[in-house]
Amino acid sequence: SSITSGRGMETGNHSSVTIFVLEALTDHPGLQLPLFFLFLFIYLVSLVGNLCLLCLIRISPRLHTPMYYFLSHLSFIDLCYSSVIIPKMLESFVLEKNFTSFLECMTQLFLFCFFGIDDSYMLAAMAYDRYVAICNPLLYHVTMSHRVCLLLITSVYAAGVLGALAHTSYVSTRSFCGTKSIHHYFCDILPLLNISCSRDYTKELLVMMLVGFNVLTCVAAIFASYAFIMSSILHVRSAAGRSKAFSTCSSHLAAVGIFYGSITFMYFKPATNDTTQEKVASVFYTTVVPMLNPLIYSLRNKEVKEALKAVLNCRMLSRSAQKMTY
Repeated sequence: SSITSGRGMETGNHSSVTIFVLEALTDHPGLQLPLFFLFLFIYLVSLVGNLCLLCLIRISPRLHTPMYYFLSHLSFIDLCYSSVIIPKMLESFVLEKNFTSFLECMTQLFLFCFFGIDDSYMLAAMAYDRYVAICNPLLYHVTMSHRVCLLLITSVYAAGVLGALAHTSYVSTRSFCGTKSIHHYFCDILPLLNISCSRDYTKELLVMMLVGFNVLTCVAAIFASYAFIMSSILHVRSAAGRSKAFSTCSSHLAAVGIFYGSITFMYFKPATNDTTQEKVASVFYTTVVPMLNPLIYSLRNKEVKEALKAVLNCRMLSRSAQKMTY
């Protein structure tokens, strides 16, 4: 068969699948085309939103601060994160069978884990930055120096690399025999392990503990930061100032809640044969959150709006000057 090969694995003399088939988000024929255009729209909004935010932060001097330094990296991560998942997902809506090779699948798994872990730790770094800015404003520029920001960013990407290597190295050494169909729309850890015929439940527990460690560490850091921020906000005398701060924090926490809530449901819920629930949960942290982040962190941000107006006005003045020259 062209689907299997006889190469042995360390775990036994199983024949291993070299080509997988990814399922669509739904097998209902009438929903395929509408869902294709829906997720194409989501992808385009995510691309445009994150690219525009990246460019604006780069060219606007007023946004050259630690907060926007972290935000630019979050936009880059979200841009890559959605690009790893959505294009392959779109194929499943228009192709009868969405094939992916073993190497392509493991590459997608690595990048998914890498950018997913990065996203998680970057949200924690941004929460810490906001904590310092609101709770210790006089020491902000000392605490969040260029060296500290660089160290935090390096730590975020290092955690992503280590986590992705750990997950991918374990999954890639499993043997996949008997089935080539992944009950998911991309190569994720649990769907791949569910079709493996050489499972090691002790090692799988360690894998899930690593996922749990990443999630709990980031959630604890984020909610501890925002707890101190909320406490500080309550001491603000101005009602307008409190309202503005609460509005900003609530929108950030909403994005964090969607991201971690869907991850928790996907990886820590009781085992079930209903793959539709897992697919729907993963849609939120792989497609919806990367689209929402640039909207939440920019459209509700006065400084970003002012920077955008300044850039647009500068370009309009430049064009007027060129016309006058000619």
